[in-house]
Amino acid sequence: MEVFVFLIPPFFVTAWVYASAGLGGGSTYLALLFLFQFGSETLGSATLPYTALPKVALLCNLVVVSGGLYHYIRSRNLSLSLVLPFCVSSLPFSYLGGRISISKEHFLGLLGFSLLIAGTRMIFSQKLVSSERGVTKRTSWFIGLPVGAALGFLSGLVGIGGGIFLAPILYFMGWGKPKQIAAAASFFIFINSLFGLMGQWTKEASFIDIDSYRFFLLLLAVFLGGQVGSRFSVGRLSSFTLQRITAILILATAGRIFWKFL
Repeated sequence: MEVFVFLIPPFFVTAWVYASAGLGGGSTYLALLFLFQFGSETLGSATLPYTALPKVALLCNLVVVSGGLYHYIRSRNLSLSLVLPFCVSSLPFSYLGGRISISKEHFLGLLGFSLLIAGTRMIFSQKLVSSERGVTKRTSWFIGLPVGAALGFLSGLVGIGGGIFLAPILYFMGWGKPKQIAAAASFFIFINSLFGLMGQWTKEASFIDIDSYRFFLLLLAVFLGGQVGSRFSVGRLSSFTLQRITAILILATAGRIFWKFL
């Protein structure tokens, strides 16, 4: 049985669980791809270079969060005023980060360390969203522009969407309710994944040689998982559960990277 077959169920589950927290799962898709082939073996009948793996993860991100955004918009949880200050500066920097090549060791170390910090801050904060704090337009742009630029660059560099970094910041600042923050993270992931993918595409490696049927099955798996997860999140999850799911997923991903690859 081909290695590729074993990727479909975990990709589906990853999309399901991450979408329930408003995330795309890009970091875990990368971890799974490394786990099954370490960036040098074969995915089905074609070789998938190490530098092409972020592109696969970013495309999966786009598929997952696109469906989630639809449900968040319908439920009126998406606040553009909340996320726009971060997105304006993250767009060019995510593209720039995507253009830069780094070694596998630096890539995994940077990703794992960033997720560990974000997850730890969330899991040990007792009252991240106990009350919404008012924020002026000037303050949101003053903080959002530099933070968005930093997160965008980091996101493009490691090949993920960045919502997993943005969510803890919004929780800590108290800028919005949990479901609004999940919606903002989804939008941030969509934008950064799109521009990060454009930056990644300028590199030499490509996944063009992957059998289109196999790649379509991966995208279908994350689409279905994302639809289930986003519907569950918008309709049934409590604020406390949503916050804890986000924190646990961040730490689990960081632990997987450190344990398996470093």
